[in-house]
Amino acid sequence: MTLGFIVGKFYPPHRGHKHLIATARGQCDRLVVMIAHHPTQRISGELRKAWLEEIHPDCEIHLVPDTLADDSAAWAKFTIEHLGRAPDMVFTSEAYGDPYARHMQCRHVLVDLERSAVPISATRIRDRPLDHLDFLEPCVRAHYVRRVVLIGAESTGKTTLARALAGRYGTGWVPEYGREHWEKKVAGLPMEGPLPGFADEEFVHIATEQQRRENAAARAANRILFCDTNAWATGLWCERYQGHRHPPVDAIGAADRVDMYLLAHPDFPFVQDGFRDGEAIREWMHARFAEEAGRSGVPLLHVRGDERTRVAQIATALAGTFNVETPAA
Repeated sequence: MTLGFIVGKFYPPHRGHKHLIATARGQCDRLVVMIAHHPTQRISGELRKAWLEEIHPDCEIHLVPDTLADDSAAWAKFTIEHLGRAPDMVFTSEAYGDPYARHMQCRHVLVDLERSAVPISATRIRDRPLDHLDFLEPCVRAHYVRRVVLIGAESTGKTTLARALAGRYGTGWVPEYGREHWEKKVAGLPMEGPLPGFADEEFVHIATEQQRRENAAARAANRILFCDTNAWATGLWCERYQGHRHPPVDAIGAADRVDMYLLAHPDFPFVQDGFRDGEAIREWMHARFAEEAGRSGVPLLHVRGDERTRVAQIATALAGTFNVETPAA
């Protein structure tokens, strides 16, 4: 059984790495891919390992601390000790591959040294990740996509705005699952009758599903993903309907990825859809969102006016914060 071996930082893994690993996997019976992680790297080794395990489920992904200098002999000794034997083949796209393989007395297979097959490097991705998303697999792409979340009280135009922004930027948006859940809950009920209540566990379900859908959508988004609420905001809706916070909901919200909140102001008349019941507390709900988002540590933009005015406000903020311009028509 031939043992192939690859070592690298994979910081982050990209399609050049995928080409290297796929080439190696086709030439050996067993392939070990070793990630060398250093504490100064901003993406954890554990996350990079999880990515590579998803991208290459037929490979063994090992994670080791990067404590050695660029010393081929030292890395060769470490590799043999780690594997319990010398590999039969080492695959690299780097000039260090020849001396590294010689120290282990194994064969070196050089793959795409000139980066002609996949013209990208991890350094270029780290410098400007949003410009190079097409070189990333979906799980890695989702890490870099900026998540912009619309929050606010009922009938403040969040859904309309999320849809408009997604169209303007040629990307996806995530609707509010809580609204879908509510519409199913009241389907078939008379509009003039009493509205059903909620249980705390419903908000756990809503937050979980909202976060799941958002994470899935981020895998295909184009630079920015617009979200009509998120799991963090579900905690405030739980407070609004239940009169208290629910720690399991807040725990889900604490795991949210968010790069900017857009707080929609209630500066136009309330629109009744037949089942909305928050007109009397719209100002209170807005104040709670402003208070909680203001101390979240996440950039917060207050958006006001009609749709065109709001979109212009947001476009200016996105250009300044993320260096993302509106795509050319």
